[in-house]
Parts: sequence; C-alpha cells; structure tokens
Amino acid sequence: MNTFYDALETRTPQEREAALLAALPQQIANAQANSPAFAEILAGVDAASITTRAALAQLPVTRKYQLLERQQAQRASTPFGGFATHGFGKAMPRVFSSPGPIYEPDGQREDYWRMARAIYAAGFRPGELIHNCFSYHFVPAGAMMESGAHALGCTVFPGGTGQTEQQVQAMAELRPAGYIGTPSFLKLILEKAQAQGVALPSLTKALLSGEAFPPSLRQWLQERGVEGYQCYATADLGLIAYETPAREGLVVDESVIVEIVRPGTGDPVPEGEVGELVVTTLNPDYPLIRFGTGDLSAILPGTCPTGRTNVRIRGWMGRADQTTKVRGMFVHPGQVAEVVKRFPQIQRARLIVTGEMANDQMTLHVETLETASGFVQLVQDAMREITKLRCEVQLRHPGSLANDGKVIEDARSYD
Repeated sequence: MNTFYDALETRTPQEREAALLAALPQQIANAQANSPAFAEILAGVDAASITTRAALAQLPVTRKYQLLERQQAQRASTPFGGFATHGFGKAMPRVFSSPGPIYEPDGQREDYWRMARAIYAAGFRPGELIHNCFSYHFVPAGAMMESGAHALGCTVFPGGTGQTEQQVQAMAELRPAGYIGTPSFLKLILEKAQAQGVALPSLTKALLSGEAFPPSLRQWLQERGVEGYQCYATADLGLIAYETPAREGLVVDESVIVEIVRPGTGDPVPEGEVGELVVTTLNPDYPLIRFGTGDLSAILPGTCPTGRTNVRIRGWMGRADQTTKVRGMFVHPGQVAEVVKRFPQIQRARLIVTGEMANDQMTLHVETLETASGFVQLVQDAMREITKLRCEVQLRHPGSLANDGKVIEDARSYD
C-alpha cells in the first residue's frame, strides 16, 4: 500500500521551495490583475520581484477582520469584497457563509480545497465509504471534505450534524470505513451506539477537525477501535496542514506558503518561536496573499518520520488576536509591536495586565541587554504615547519570556 498521496510529498525541500517561489510571482500578478482588493493592497508592488521569502515578508498581511470589513463595505456591488477573481456562474458553483458573515466562493476544480491529501494521510483509500458529519448547511465544511473524498475515489454518506440515532443506524447498516467530522460529535455517536447496544465494527478511522482533539479523546477513540487524525483547514484557504501516522505535529499542504509572524506585525519570527500563522495560497480563484489566520502556531524542526519532507507546524496553539480592554481603552498587539520597533535594543516584549476591576495595571516586560540609565523611562513614555495609558516597564534577560506567542497577557482577577 502506497504511504504517500503523490510524489509531491517526498520532494526535496529545495525542490519544493523552488516550485513555490516560482509560482509566487505569477499568483501575485494574478491577484493584482483580477482581484480588485489585492490590486489596491499590493499597489506599486513589482510581482516579478517577489521571488524570495524575504521579499514576501515585505508585503502587507491581510487579516480576517479586514476581509470582513471589505465585504461589508462592498456588499452592494460584490459579496466577496473584491478578493475573488471572478463572479457568479459556472466557475463558481456555490457560495458559502462563515461567521461574520464572511462569504466564501466555491470553485469547479476537482478537490478545490485540497482535502484529499489529509483524508489519505488519515488512512482512507479509494473505493471506501466515508461517513461525513461536517455541516452541509451554510458553511463549506461538508462540501470541503466531500470534494476531497471524491477526488480520492471514495463514496460519501452526507450525514451532516445532529440526529445522532439516525447517524448510528446509517453507520450500522452502511458499514462505512470511517468518519469525517468534529471529534466531539464522533464521541457522541459512539456513546449513543453503545447505549443502544449497536456495534460499529467497520468504523476504524477518522479525520477530525473544527475543534480541539486532546490526547485523552484520541486514547478514548483508540480504545474503541478508531484511529483519529486531525487536520487544520479554514473556509478561506482550504487545507493548511494535516496529521500523519507519525503523530508529530501537522505537515503543511503542498500548495500553500506558510509563515509564522509576531502577532500584531508581519515580521517572521525565528524557527520554533510561537507566532501568528500567515498563509499565502496558490488558488487562482481566491488568491489570498499573506492572509493572517489569527491562529498561533510554530514551526517544528526537522521533517516527518513518515518520509514527508514538507515543513511541519505544531498545530493550533491559541488565538493571535489578544486585544484587551484596559481602563476603558482597547490595547492590541500592534501597539506593543510599534513600541518594540522604536527600540532596536528590545528583542521581545510581553504586556501583562493585572489588577482587579477598575484598578487595571499594565507592565511591559522586555527582553534586552540594555542597561543605560533612562531606557526604562523612554519605553514607558512610548507606551503612554501609543496606548494613552500609563505602563510600568520591567527589563528581562533575553530568552526569559515564555515561548507561547502571547504579546498581551490578561492576568486580571475577575472573581
């Protein structure tokens, strides 16, 4: 049995990087020419010159809230805020909605969201039946997985969400090879089957997404004969990364360029440091360039023991948008980043908010070797200028702050 979905997974890292960077200028030119939003965002950018990661890192990050703002402002003329490269018709068979609402276009290409690779890595093979319990209503999740399963050569039962007893009955009678959906709903189905005394021996594997999949639940499923693997995907980007039998992080998809940046900025962090996951997709229909997911993750060193050679990420590690309200004022990571940029001596910073209701206190912890008299006061003044709030500053030794991606930590007591 072939371990890999295709030969792309075992390219040398150099071959992959060369292919991605060769495609990047074409995608940027396509976005500038056919996406009104990116024509504005990337105005003045010479697409032909964006041939390295360093050059890519100079382009602005477009975050999800900005996508929503553009959609809301332009709904009278277009539902997609100018990000899609074409309108309704044969090339766009469906439109989906995510919370916001944010509207996402579907495409007509086979495996449009590139989910087949993750489904294959979870153990599914052509000719099998998959019980798909992602929603088919409003959101794209059900269709995303179904299109990937069809591309793989599988048949799909569109179970959707809810109706647990009927899900159990369908599984018992159709005997699917596995399940696709959220891990919590699979647990509910298996508990219902046990309560009814219904055996589901065919159900041996699962591809799970949409929520946390803790080790305790993984073990719970294994004890019932189900091997669960997770993947990370979004409605905007499709598949970003997927788990393999090695169980060591998530391998990045072959058709995206992933960066980890310091929250509130577009600046890449050193490998291994936690930051916001920023993705550039090669999808010509919806060419998102440096799209900030708002999720925290980190690059894992080395390659996957299965032989897949692409970069791995640690998976979802929290939210990058750590905006918090202090004494009635919103403070966000971008403001902390602005202070850091003013002082080359600062290597990293973390704003900790403490106190009780109506008695908020801010302390900026900065990693630095600077010891000059007056440095602390200069940083305090900059924080007050930018946030309009008083802030204490504490100097920390480089490397002493936690590597968890937090730029703002809300440590207040709400008891």
